[in-house]
Amino acid sequence: MEIKEVLKELLLEDKTLIHMPFGNGNCDFNKSIVLSWVFILVVFILILIFTHNMKVHNISKRQAAVEGFVLWIRGLAVGMLGEEGKDYATYIISVLVFLACSNVMGLFGVVPPTMDLNVTVALALVSIVMVEVAGIRSKGVKGWAKAFAQPMAVIAPMNVLELAIRPLSLCMRLFGNILGATVIMELLKHLIPVGFPVPFSLYFDIFDGLIQAYVFVFLTSLYIKEAVE
Repeated sequence: MEIKEVLKELLLEDKTLIHMPFGNGNCDFNKSIVLSWVFILVVFILILIFTHNMKVHNISKRQAAVEGFVLWIRGLAVGMLGEEGKDYATYIISVLVFLACSNVMGLFGVVPPTMDLNVTVALALVSIVMVEVAGIRSKGVKGWAKAFAQPMAVIAPMNVLELAIRPLSLCMRLFGNILGATVIMELLKHLIPVGFPVPFSLYFDIFDGLIQAYVFVFLTSLYIKEAVE
């Protein structure tokens, strides 16, 4: 199977999973949206399970493991954001967990939600809005506006243009890498369907997926850190 055929199959397939009558037409829900809802529901249930019956003293091994994980991932987020940007650690952690779990869904034979450009664009736009909100909260509206003329007024148009470049860079980097990994795995499955694709799946679906999640939140953290300094 040629790469063009795989790309056509992946990009032009019907992404609608649920058709619901609405008014004179239909209200359609894409696979990426439904998978995201399923993921959120699963995480919510896991949170309820792992945080049930927590104690201050004589804690269980389960509670110790949960607390250790929370401290580790929060330390990771604060380390990227710095002390001045630590108020946004919860957002960074949420995006990191969502992307990490979404990117490894290929292990279960489903197309990752991040293979949908709508998902990556939405994540990138929300992240950039968060960056600008952080800048306004830190510097005020006047200080935030003046920052576009730093270090000199002549580059103000370029700094304004960067508002559009940053989300485009974030979404296309994430989408492109996940698409590339999915295409490679589909080609391997068609060439040698049994056994051989497994080690590659461990790399592309786990290692590469986690790396792309980290890169996305690292860049977002870097932008927030710059905005609040």
